[in-house]
Amino acid sequence: MPAAGHVSKGIVSRRLVHYRAELETRLIVGAKTRLARKKRVKIIPFFPAQAGAYPAAAAWCALMLFQGSVRGQTGSARQTQPQSLAYRNTTRGVGYVGSRVCAGCHADIYEKFTKTDMAHSMSLASDPAQLEKVPAPVTIHDEKFNRYFQVFRRNSSLYQSEYELGPDGSEVFRNTQKVEYAIGSGANGVSYIVRQGDYLLQAPLSYYSKSRSWALSPGYELGDYGFSRTIPAGCIVCHSGLAQPVPNRYGVYREPPFRELSIGCENCHGPGQLHVEERTKSTPLSGRSDTAIVNPASLPGWLADNICMNCHQGGDTRVPQPRRDYYDFRPGTALDGAVAIFALPLSRDSPPASPLLEHYSLMVLSKCYRSCGGRMSCLTCHDPHEQPRSDAAGYYRKRCLSCHQETSCSVPLLVRRRKAPPDDCAGCHMLKQSLALISHAALTNHRIVAHEGEPYPEEAFHQTSPELPDLVHVNAVPGEKRAPSPLVLLQAYGELMSSHPQYRERYLGLLDQLARTNPDNPAVLSGLAWRSLGKGTPEGREEATRYLWRAIELGSTSVADYESLGELLGRAGRTQEAIATVRRGIQLDPHDDRLYKSLALLCISARRYSEAIVAMKKELDLFPQDDFMRALLKKAEAAQPAP
Repeated sequence: MPAAGHVSKGIVSRRLVHYRAELETRLIVGAKTRLARKKRVKIIPFFPAQAGAYPAAAAWCALMLFQGSVRGQTGSARQTQPQSLAYRNTTRGVGYVGSRVCAGCHADIYEKFTKTDMAHSMSLASDPAQLEKVPAPVTIHDEKFNRYFQVFRRNSSLYQSEYELGPDGSEVFRNTQKVEYAIGSGANGVSYIVRQGDYLLQAPLSYYSKSRSWALSPGYELGDYGFSRTIPAGCIVCHSGLAQPVPNRYGVYREPPFRELSIGCENCHGPGQLHVEERTKSTPLSGRSDTAIVNPASLPGWLADNICMNCHQGGDTRVPQPRRDYYDFRPGTALDGAVAIFALPLSRDSPPASPLLEHYSLMVLSKCYRSCGGRMSCLTCHDPHEQPRSDAAGYYRKRCLSCHQETSCSVPLLVRRRKAPPDDCAGCHMLKQSLALISHAALTNHRIVAHEGEPYPEEAFHQTSPELPDLVHVNAVPGEKRAPSPLVLLQAYGELMSSHPQYRERYLGLLDQLARTNPDNPAVLSGLAWRSLGKGTPEGREEATRYLWRAIELGSTSVADYESLGELLGRAGRTQEAIATVRRGIQLDPHDDRLYKSLALLCISARRYSEAIVAMKKELDLFPQDDFMRALLKKAEAAQPAP
């Protein structure tokens, strides 16, 4: 079938060159570097924007910011913290019971909590409150990508569509999906999730409360992602009460995906099974406190603040500890035991540009925090169980006056009372800031300032430690003077160095070290493959192939490893092995569009045209917005001989 072969010599061969260069770049951290994947752009959800309802301090997780010390807990704020009670529900194996069980004994607290934004962090898309946002179909046109998006109701369900119109006005494609879940309380906006089999994916349109309008979801201005943005566990665990992600599978969830939709009691108190069993049996307490359930108010400040930090502190990269994942954190334990948070050191030329997910790191740069001798914490300003509505300014002013005096303010009282809202401490000293990454939204900046434009304190520029001189370990345990795990740092440097090349040498140095101490770690093997490819020689490609084979044999769950190995095998003329490898990758993640492209191109190069067409059609079933694949399929079908 020479005509189809001609396709591979034209657009196909050029595309292979393009993919080869891109794949080699993406091998930086192999199985663990999700941020390097184009379609898996970091999802920017609405949960921080819900902080807009909390004018004084942290918001959506409502346990507030954090005590402890300045970012890496350096300088005078760094101190050895008192030991906390050994809560028994922090151990693995203690089960979750759900917030409604807690309500049986704690009805008053539960009733107050249900009125907070946090208690409405997630809902079914079929809820009346969501359906009311679409009294009639809404259509959005994205001129950049020439795509139309529509949201509409059908009976008691919500749907979204993406479609393209040709020059004659006819539809080129249309992809319509039923929306299953809504993320966000609506304080600033709501994003939506569709479900395809065991996968959860983001919908392209979101609702923005401030403008009362529908528009592209955050991040969709960067690319035509359609319904292909997989929802990772690292995002959903902070939006839901109890998600059920499948370990080591990106975007895959058990049935049902959520045992509890909205954030609930156990997100902050830990699993409640042991507490419920013992209180039901009236088991005598062994001391003055019930150690069967975490009480954040009884924890040392830094440890209680770690609960909030889990969802309110982003940093520049967050890396799960070896053999741990984002959902392994238990309140009452150090967050760093599950996830390490790192930030680039601040410089006077590059102060923080956005308060998005920087509640803790900004708060600890406040004079209030630095002058309190470790007494200030999230709970100083917030009660996680309630959210002020009618007089938020007065509510938070009382918190300020627990440390300050009325005479502390230099603005005359009469002047303050003329403002709207009147006498609003937070309104003057914790300014709201628009978010560049989320349209129509603003977030309270948690650095408490005496006046707008106040410069950053000198401590802001000295937050690293001797153990880690080039990164700020934001959630380091107070008093612990040890460097993070080399495996964790390898991933951190790998994720950062594409945009901050100063970390390249650090990454390569750690890679050499880990090649000796952890030679069978898939992330290490993937990094070694990337380095070998950088040699630009046939020998380097052979080395990379061996490293990737080994990573997959040892259980790599990174589809990038399968895709990259398939590309290398195809380039070496080992086409049958390449096709088999890419097929294995598709089995691992059937929602990765690049794998289908690789498979189709490899099948064409092997003259297995019917298989190539099957792969193209399957890809277009999942990603109908893919212009390249649509054009390639058209050429391949036209080139087939008549039956």
